[in-house]
Amino acid sequence: MSSGQKQPKSLKYSDAGVDIDEGDALIGDIAPHAKRTKRAGASTDLGGFGGLFDTKAAGFHDPILVAATDGVGTKLELAKTTGLHRGVGIDLVAMCANDILAQGAMPLFFLDYFATGKLERDMAVEVIAGIADGCVEADCALIGGETAEMPGTYEKGKFDIAGFAVGIVGKNKILSKDKIKNNDLILAIPSSGLHSNGYSLVRYLLKQKKIDIKKNNFLKKELIKPTKIYVNEVLKLIDKNLINGCANITGGGLADNIQRVIPDNFTAEINLDLIKTSKIFKWLHKKGISDKEMLKTFNCGVGFCLIINPKKLNQIKSYFTNNYKPYVIGKITKNFKEKVKLNGSVNWI
Repeated sequence: MSSGQKQPKSLKYSDAGVDIDEGDALIGDIAPHAKRTKRAGASTDLGGFGGLFDTKAAGFHDPILVAATDGVGTKLELAKTTGLHRGVGIDLVAMCANDILAQGAMPLFFLDYFATGKLERDMAVEVIAGIADGCVEADCALIGGETAEMPGTYEKGKFDIAGFAVGIVGKNKILSKDKIKNNDLILAIPSSGLHSNGYSLVRYLLKQKKIDIKKNNFLKKELIKPTKIYVNEVLKLIDKNLINGCANITGGGLADNIQRVIPDNFTAEINLDLIKTSKIFKWLHKKGISDKEMLKTFNCGVGFCLIINPKKLNQIKSYFTNNYKPYVIGKITKNFKEKVKLNGSVNWI
């Protein structure tokens, strides 16, 4: 190139829509939130190539590890619409932690994946602060994650999150199917609301009915409400050998999820008349969603199920606050034909 020719402009990553400096600054913003989640065995220092966890320091010497991964689905769209992002961070932890809990395991650590078209630091910090809130509630350490700025893959203002958690359980504490016996009771622990399932149907309904969630305080509160994390109460029951099985009631509803833990030749007989559903589910049913669709899409007020020896019912109830007090909705019976039998109907009035 001759001395008189103009130097071509040097291309930068930021010209393509990726700002590494913003990503680095975000690590500094979220580091204090990660520190809040520290627990025995965990290193919550961010920025390394991987997160570290010492199982011996956490008090385990012959453990089984349990892993789970999940997202929060299209509930994210309502978070974006309302500008309320912190709750979906809690949802992300809850979806993983409650699944691990259903195996009888204690959540140990959590990693998140945050992907967006253009990094908006304030919004990202709010989401990750919510993830830290969930980790504190589940007593698991936030030991790392990934923030991906992906222009062209995500539109401006759009983002997605995914979570990955690892838990631990002693071999003798694993909630295997063979612990479930004939005449065991099935208990429902109330949900906090929809949790993180069925939101594509909810959003479709809102669109069809031309309902603006931002102008409806009831819906704004109920549809953004974070998923209940059951770790604190249920782990105490597992530690004292008070439960024989449990199920996290997520996508697919009560029947699809409880059948996962029912052994062959047994049936979970559930009396739908006994279910205590809440206002948001009654509202959805009233707006035109059938009983069948409600039951296979939503938790309908039952966030988590316990399967127990009938003699332990009163003792188990004492571990819960009134808002989440478990109650009987059915029992285990011998039946060679079906894993789950639903009797009666939910009272939507």
